Amino acid sequence: MKRKSFLKLLGLSPFLINMNTLSDIYINSKSLSNTERMPVLFLGHGSPMNAIEENQFVQGFRNIAKTLPKPNTILCISAHWLTKGTKVTAMEMPRTIHDFSGFPKALYEVQYPAKGNPKLAKEIKEILNPVLVELDEKWGLDHGAWSVIKHLYPEADVPVIQMSIDYSKSTQYHYELAKSLFLLRSKGVLIIGSGNIIHNLSLVDFDNFNLDNYGYDWAIEAREILNNYLLNGNYQELIKYETLSKAVRLAIPTPDHYIPLIYCLGLIQPNENLTLFNDKLVAGSLSMTSVKIE
Repeated sequence: MKRKSFLKLLGLSPFLINMNTLSDIYINSKSLSNTERMPVLFLGHGSPMNAIEENQFVQGFRNIAKTLPKPNTILCISAHWLTKGTKVTAMEMPRTIHDFSGFPKALYEVQYPAKGNPKLAKEIKEILNPVLVELDEKWGLDHGAWSVIKHLYPEADVPVIQMSIDYSKSTQYHYELAKSLFLLRSKGVLIIGSGNIIHNLSLVDFDNFNLDNYGYDWAIEAREILNNYLLNGNYQELIKYETLSKAVRLAIPTPDHYIPLIYCLGLIQPNENLTLFNDKLVAGSLSMTSVKIE
């Protein structure tokens, strides 16, 4: 069988894999110890205030954490680190970034002092070759990462690194790139996508922000469509979301908060289960729907 055909059978696009054999890719990660396959999470992070408030969604994050084996490291793909090209944080101690404005002082005082993992960052750079990955020493942990991870691991005792979203690329590209990261799941790495499936800030109903499971008609319709595709494993429809209904296009006016979900879908392996939690609408035009894959 030709190598190109073999890669297609594995779901790996040849343009994302260098001329090494697949065994070479495993050798590149020989410094990472083998573990049972880790789950994958997509977390609807919502408002930064979820970092310091007590609500049903925060409790949902805590409850899901109880079902997880403790990881060696977390790799987070956050909606709030958009770049040209792909970057991975490679510092020993990533800073806590307060990348928002207009919130109470208490939120800006939150620090999440998790260590980084420069060694893993270098491994990811090798794994994703020939995609050019820049080892970043400046970014840190944005609120898409720390505001939710702090509820999973409040002691900040698991190292965290972030990988940026190359915002010049298509959803199909990100789906394929994620497949190249699948072996990390068997190396004790918990991969988290952080965003919101339905995220239209221009239409947020701030007057009804605290109503339970409140969504506009189009948001209700979009959630039903997207959730059905998720639960039925119809990922190609989710990748080409721009061709779906007007309701979905209103739900995803820009792909920044949606792409982290696509990374999670690219990591699914045959016979794995996908379940939803925190599956509610907020303020008319947002959803907190989160996903666990195992």
